[in-house]
Amino acid sequence: MNVVVVESPSKAKTINKYLGPGYKVLASFGHVRDLPAKDGSVRPDEDFEMSWEVDAASAKRMKDIADAVKASDGLILATDPDREGEAISWHVLDLLRKKKVLGDKPVKRVAFNAITKKAVLDAIAHPRDLDIPLVDAYLARRALDYLVGFNLSPVLWRKLPGARSAGRVQSVTLRLVCDREAEIERFISEEYWNLSALLKTPRGDEFEARLVSADGKRLAPRAVGNGEEANRLKTLLDGATYVVDSIEAKPVKRNPSPPFTTSTLQQAASSKLGFSASRTMQVAQKLYEGVDIGGETVGLITYMRTDGVQMAPESIEAAREAIGSQFGARYLPEKPRFYSTKAKNAQEAHEAIRPTDFNRTPDQVRRFLDGDMLKLYDLVWKRGIASQMASAEIERTTAEITADNAGNKAGLRATGSVIRFDGFIAAYTDAKEDGEQADDDEDGRLPEINARESLAKQKINASQHFTEPPPRYSEATLIKKMEELGIGRPSTYAATVTTLLDRDYITNDKRKLVPQAKGRLVTAFLESFFTRYVGYDFTASLEEKLDQVSAGEVNWKDVLRDFWKDFFAQIEETKELRVTNVLDALNEELAPLVFPKREDGGDPRICQVCGTGKLSLKLGKYGAFVGCSNYPECNFTRQLSSDGNGDAEASVSNEPQALGKDPHTGEEITLRSGRFGPYVQRGDGKEAKRSSLPKGWTPSSIDHEKAVALLSLPRDIGAHPESGKMISSGLGRYGPFVLHDGTYANLESIEDVFSIGLNRAVSVIADKQSKAGAGRGRTAAVALKELGDHPEGGAITVRDGRYGPYVNWGKVNATLPQGKDPQSVTVEEALALVAERAAKSGTGKGKATKAKVTKSSKAAADGAAKAKTTTKAKAPAKTKPKTAAKAKKD
Repeated sequence: MNVVVVESPSKAKTINKYLGPGYKVLASFGHVRDLPAKDGSVRPDEDFEMSWEVDAASAKRMKDIADAVKASDGLILATDPDREGEAISWHVLDLLRKKKVLGDKPVKRVAFNAITKKAVLDAIAHPRDLDIPLVDAYLARRALDYLVGFNLSPVLWRKLPGARSAGRVQSVTLRLVCDREAEIERFISEEYWNLSALLKTPRGDEFEARLVSADGKRLAPRAVGNGEEANRLKTLLDGATYVVDSIEAKPVKRNPSPPFTTSTLQQAASSKLGFSASRTMQVAQKLYEGVDIGGETVGLITYMRTDGVQMAPESIEAAREAIGSQFGARYLPEKPRFYSTKAKNAQEAHEAIRPTDFNRTPDQVRRFLDGDMLKLYDLVWKRGIASQMASAEIERTTAEITADNAGNKAGLRATGSVIRFDGFIAAYTDAKEDGEQADDDEDGRLPEINARESLAKQKINASQHFTEPPPRYSEATLIKKMEELGIGRPSTYAATVTTLLDRDYITNDKRKLVPQAKGRLVTAFLESFFTRYVGYDFTASLEEKLDQVSAGEVNWKDVLRDFWKDFFAQIEETKELRVTNVLDALNEELAPLVFPKREDGGDPRICQVCGTGKLSLKLGKYGAFVGCSNYPECNFTRQLSSDGNGDAEASVSNEPQALGKDPHTGEEITLRSGRFGPYVQRGDGKEAKRSSLPKGWTPSSIDHEKAVALLSLPRDIGAHPESGKMISSGLGRYGPFVLHDGTYANLESIEDVFSIGLNRAVSVIADKQSKAGAGRGRTAAVALKELGDHPEGGAITVRDGRYGPYVNWGKVNATLPQGKDPQSVTVEEALALVAERAAKSGTGKGKATKAKVTKSSKAAADGAAKAKTTTKAKAPAKTKPKTAAKAKKD
């Protein structure tokens, strides 16, 4: 009996059926070990030696694998066919060797691009050795990500309070989003006019022609820049006679796009299906790992983390056979099509994403798939088969027309096209947005037009337009840009964007990525003081070096030595940075955000309250805000945040704005502004009641009625029909909620707080209890996940508490970010949350135990160990985030 190790249990189940009783297939559940989240895990002074840690869950799985290997005839490592898959196999093998369970048993590495019986059996029949250069490339990337995260993040904590973390790929991707926002802010809209004529042929058919030349000159796009010029040309066209100079019908061919890569699949799924990148990868993973089709479990698509655009020869032949049988001989080109990628640094080591069987059409598998799986499979199948189909044949017609007004001439052009043969379009039509390129062939058909014939003018149109700024990135277009620049790799695209969203560095507003103030501050800081390491070219060149490691052309430690020498020197230089240096740089870099234009046209850097102080960024323990230089005489402050237009959020004057009296208490209700944003207040002094404005409510929208409603919270809804205890609604730190006997359940909107009735409230509470496990209320918090031990001792767990899921370490409880899945929390994320919470509350277990710190990593250690809070306690010295997630899967 042979033991076969794969990553996922669903994959293990499928492959076990293919291999039969002579094999035992076990899952590693992704990576089995990782670098501990503490200093010294990568040691530059020891030639980049690395320490690895196995968490409790992985240790149990490794024990199961080791026990099975003891009783086996051999070991087969069958993890995914990429760098991460190779690394998982290497980790498993290394641990088994250390456990001394292998002896002289044979060890084989197999890889398959599709989970079908044929692909798996072929791979088993043709094993190979571990690809050590590929493992070296993994080690280099992992070390680089660790060194950047564990050394750069503490610099952010010291110099830029409120910042969460920085990462090698994460920070460069964030810069892309912030740079686009800066482009939008700097953009100056320009006026332009389009002119066209509605003309009629002698046969009575109407068509439109646009102005392309005047005064003997060809007009460039947007050349007509004002109404005066537009009216002059309109007058010329109004009084002109029209004659067709020439008419040309030209056949053109349109070729299909290649099959999907990871990036293009995410782009197409975004534009056609509305899927996020992470959702696309989750659904693709299910299609790859296998679906029960009539009693047989089979993978429907090939491996979905790839930048290759070519299909295997046998797959091309299968596609051509399917085209001939399903579309007809005319749709089959004489020769197969071959593709090469244009993406920078593409490795093309694997096939493009394609169906495992082109004869398995979407209609045939419809009843076996859920909605999302069917939609994505339909997309992959159609794009795959279209890539080998005949070109579409289009006839493009161009009519050149002269307008003559008493010798003053202008040229007009009308274009139209008609599809003579649809070709690949019969299977797949390219998207027109989110990165999928499409040609402008849909001009419509022109009527019959003959050269030298006169045309009758029906109407002259002159329309005013204004140039628009570049659009914000969507997830799909951002991933496309990352691919073009050579930033990251297919397996990291979705995870990188998700990390930025989780860190609140960016938000997704109607499928557009908007940088938040925190993200823009981090980017501005890094661009000012770590310019090289957020440079697009530098990041791409580093990726090239890592690809050379994969190819066995460069030693991985040489790459680390070259990087570390300059990076460490840059880290050391930041010790000399003073906060004033940082603030001066950020004030200039982020001027449109920090000092938005004032409606009265006044100097945006002058305090609008005292009239003499200068506004500037200030750093507090909760992050950056805008304050007056005349503090404490003038205590004007403004939150630093971005609205939908990328401008700084309007602030409320420091002077309270009276809204009226409370109808029950008679106390004055006012609208005020504090360091943490606008709020309403009833009364004065310590007993005054306050309520922050909920998300989406602006100061200008607050009236007496809304203020009274906010200050009346929490609101009693009614007694629960079973317990008899009151159900109430309110607005908390994490949004609107209903509460019953210690159980909180989120509501969709703030309006629900004021309108929800008893029946729906009971239903919402019951639904929450069924998901979280009834009885959470006032009972002991439930441990959902054990993450291992803290560097200073003591277990770290994820728990389900009264106010939602949180990370626990000793007396420190750190609430998870809203929407964060408790089961997806990694050790690194937990340590960062614990450190942040401890720094805010002054909670901790005392000083870190003394340990040897190498000279080369001391800069990182100093930052966390010496970071002071506003209280006398210190944050745990060794707690630092890292940028690469432990698990490979998106």
